[in-house]
Amino acid sequence: MKELQDMINASRRIVFFGGAGVSTESGIPDFRSVDGLYNQKYAWPPEEILSRTFFFGQTEEFYRFYRDKMLALEAQPNAAHLKLAEMERAGRLTSVVTQNIDGLHTKAGSRRVWELHGSVWRNHCLRCGKSYTPQFIRESRGVPHCDCGGVIKPDVVLYEEGLDEDVLSGAVRDIRAADMMIVAGTSLTVYPAAGLLRYFRGERLVLINRDATPMDSMATLVLHEKVGEVLGAVKVEPVPRD
Repeated sequence: MKELQDMINASRRIVFFGGAGVSTESGIPDFRSVDGLYNQKYAWPPEEILSRTFFFGQTEEFYRFYRDKMLALEAQPNAAHLKLAEMERAGRLTSVVTQNIDGLHTKAGSRRVWELHGSVWRNHCLRCGKSYTPQFIRESRGVPHCDCGGVIKPDVVLYEEGLDEDVLSGAVRDIRAADMMIVAGTSLTVYPAAGLLRYFRGERLVLINRDATPMDSMATLVLHEKVGEVLGAVKVEPVPRD
């Protein structure tokens, strides 16, 4: 912890890159652990249900799964989300790059958040583009339809869909300029998101994850601990004025 604290104190442009493990302490299950979402049993594998082909081919079945497993609207930010927002306010953290779609970083107060896989909090009609709340999606029955009759789709990146180019380029720009990168709660096996680490040019790379990752050997510091417990213990000092 002292080594982590010293690195944060020496940094001015930290970028945080997080995955599902950041939100497990908020009660949202991850995907690939032993008890994760992908190891639960459904009529179809979750990877198939959360695909573009399945959405357009079996939309009602998609929404049955989506309402049951993806809409954790009452979840609250944990110590990790709150600490990152504090680091941004103190001028230490440039941005958060997240693979999560739960919106907890924004709820915690982070302002510059690159949501690589979109957010459950945004939904739009495929015909006219009208926006809808996640509460509307949750309370609807069957396939949610717009006033115009069009099908409503969550603004989340499904399998077989590409990442938003503006979000991707913004994340790459911040990572390239970072002097420190904290990577947490991710197995670093999901591409293209995991490939963003290759754009980091700084000297301080920290990995915080319960299990080992393919990038552990390249990191300056590796902590196999819970993300919230680690970041929650960090003391944040404002960047001194020159």
